[in-house]
Amino acid sequence: MTIDLDNITKCYGDQKVLDNFKLEIENNHSYAIIGESGKGKTTLVRILLGLEEPTSGRVHLMGDYKYPYLNAGVVFQENRLCEDFTAIENVVMVNKKNSAKVAEEELLKLLPAEALKKPVRELSGGMKRRVAIVRACSISFDMLILDEPFAGLDEENKITAINYIREKQGSNPLLITAHDGSGLDFCRKIEL
Repeated sequence: MTIDLDNITKCYGDQKVLDNFKLEIENNHSYAIIGESGKGKTTLVRILLGLEEPTSGRVHLMGDYKYPYLNAGVVFQENRLCEDFTAIENVVMVNKKNSAKVAEEELLKLLPAEALKKPVRELSGGMKRRVAIVRACSISFDMLILDEPFAGLDEENKITAINYIREKQGSNPLLITAHDGSGLDFCRKIEL
């Protein structure tokens, strides 16, 4: 599978956020879109997911792609968790094949056991972020798209999360957005 971002331009009124952006995303590769806030990273993610239309340019899903849309495991900039549900319930709800036992096993790779059965609203920002990462990796996906997934994580938890993501990625493409490229040396880095 190849995803071709072909001359993507996005304007909001007179403000051009993306200008003829090009990227070919292939299996077995990881990409880091690097840039400060306001450079268009989240806009690019939203266009890639079909949540927003580019002003010009096009996203082409090529190769053996079987759907008219991208089936992706996604971490958005905001966690989008069900705050009244536990971490386990948040993971189970995204995939009918997930059992509570499997969800717990996966969450324990990134979180302490005492955090798993509390309502997510009681968790710290970094813990919520890790729940969002496990949830994104718990669905059947053709690609992982993670919009600033390490916000709120200290260096140790960031490294653990990166290792977890890379294990779950398999041969699928991975796209991460970040303010800087620290810890992302395994990615092809694209500056915005």
